[in-house]
Amino acid sequence: MKTITFLLHNNFEQAEYEDVNNQLKDKSYKTILITTNDDRQVQAMNQDVDKGDTFTADIFAKDAKPEEYDALVIPGGTVNADTIRGNKEAHNIINAINDAGKPLALICHAPWILINTGIAKGRTLTAYQSLQTDLENAGATFVDKTVQTDGNLITSRNPDDIKNFVEAIDKALSV
Repeated sequence: MKTITFLLHNNFEQAEYEDVNNQLKDKSYKTILITTNDDRQVQAMNQDVDKGDTFTADIFAKDAKPEEYDALVIPGGTVNADTIRGNKEAHNIINAINDAGKPLALICHAPWILINTGIAKGRTLTAYQSLQTDLENAGATFVDKTVQTDGNLITSRNPDDIKNFVEAIDKALSV
């Protein structure tokens, strides 16, 4: 059974974690929730403004072992993505997954993180529309598509694209 890990902080977009997680579990993947938060309880948001549910993380980022995971998914949410952009432990996990060529899937505001990790440059990505200029300034090519796959990178625009996002993750893990 392949293991997919989710990496998040607080104020992540609930659907981009919960719906993606449930759909991947329905496809028989094992999932693990990693947080950069100081508490295992993480707060979701709905449409970046309304508090959603809380979830309990399985592990803290400082204790994560990227070599044990087959893929990494990072949900969006403006505050979540902005917090992870500046987190060294998160960068270590993201870069380890990327360097190993394992699927690295980011949705909505999460591709913003690829700027700070240095992964965006030279890649073709999609994301929430407001990130276009930032991604292009970092050397990425921005496309407005439900899902964009560039090597091991899988990016998607928003919660409306979750079905296609999950299909792309499943396809990448099926090879």
